[in-house]
Amino acid sequence: MGSSHKTTFVRDQLNSLEKSGLYRRLRTVIARGPMANVDGKEVINLCSNDYLGLSQNKQVIEKTITALSEEVSQCASRSIAGNHPKMIELEGLLAFHRGTESALLYPTGYTANLGVVTTIADKNSTIFSDELNHASIVDACRLSGATIVVFRHNDTDHLQELMQRGSGRKIVITEGIFSMDGDMGKLAEIKSIADHHDAITIIDDAHGDFIFGPTFSGLPAKMGVNFDIHVSSMSKALGCFGGYVATTFPIRELLINTSRQFIYTSALPDHLCSAAIAAIPIAKSGYLQRRLQCNILYFSEEIKRLGFKVGNSTSQIIPLIVGNEAQALEFSKELLQEGVFAQAIRYPTVRKGHARLRISLNATHRQEHLDSAITALENAGRITGIL
Repeated sequence: MGSSHKTTFVRDQLNSLEKSGLYRRLRTVIARGPMANVDGKEVINLCSNDYLGLSQNKQVIEKTITALSEEVSQCASRSIAGNHPKMIELEGLLAFHRGTESALLYPTGYTANLGVVTTIADKNSTIFSDELNHASIVDACRLSGATIVVFRHNDTDHLQELMQRGSGRKIVITEGIFSMDGDMGKLAEIKSIADHHDAITIIDDAHGDFIFGPTFSGLPAKMGVNFDIHVSSMSKALGCFGGYVATTFPIRELLINTSRQFIYTSALPDHLCSAAIAAIPIAKSGYLQRRLQCNILYFSEEIKRLGFKVGNSTSQIIPLIVGNEAQALEFSKELLQEGVFAQAIRYPTVRKGHARLRISLNATHRQEHLDSAITALENAGRITGIL
């Protein structure tokens, strides 16, 4: 029998998290479009990133089942035996969708960010990163060994000032739609500053992809700018799974040859590629985005009318800012009792003292779902003292 004292730090850390309102518990959740079964209770789902509801689309499901009937997985990395033709077909569709020369699939959006940044940056590089960039970007910057310079959120004057002092290869990275605040990056200004300093530009557009833009190809297209490297996820508006990078052919080749996150992991199963291939034309048709935008406009106006603090969100991600971590947890708990599922978001996902409920709307929410959720939010807000 080993001594237990060597792991007492585990219990100490868990106790500390509990006291500070930062302890996380996993719930059992079965999501079904606008609804979810949470720990056995049927509730309105305001947590999902399935913005267009395509994870529930019958045509997508049928295509996935057909592909799955042949095999579960290639059981190999792409450089060995996992490079299925469906992957190549999907990459061609995604490159055309983003308006780039090529695309490359990764198992997740997280690994795509890690793969890109650790390939493009090195110890002689300087990365300029928005302070509210996603954790995957933060981790990627740290792993790259580059000098990391953080600019204030969407503050292009601050970015301009900082870039005067950078050295070596310069890289600027930002998000399209920021995942916890729902606001849009100032892409045109950021790209102009980066170009002036001959910097490589990278955008994580996971939450804007297939929702915004003239052909729903994301925030850069909406704002009329071209970034050097696009990173996105297929588990958001596309309702599928996996991540991808859209960029030039030479950068794709460099990723294939040097990105450890690409080389040393199993390939995305081909049935998941089939799902995305089936989902893309449905997502590009536009009718689901129109329904989503109507939901965003109605819900946002009603929430603001009630007096909730929602920041500068202009998207399907609507943060209800609470501040205190314990109060945010209580708000989420009370809301679940009222029949609505919206998780409390706390440090380290957001800064301490900036806890919130992150509301995610989707195209399958009907008027009755939204009205019931608004009533529940008002009741829970008053019970917990947030309103």
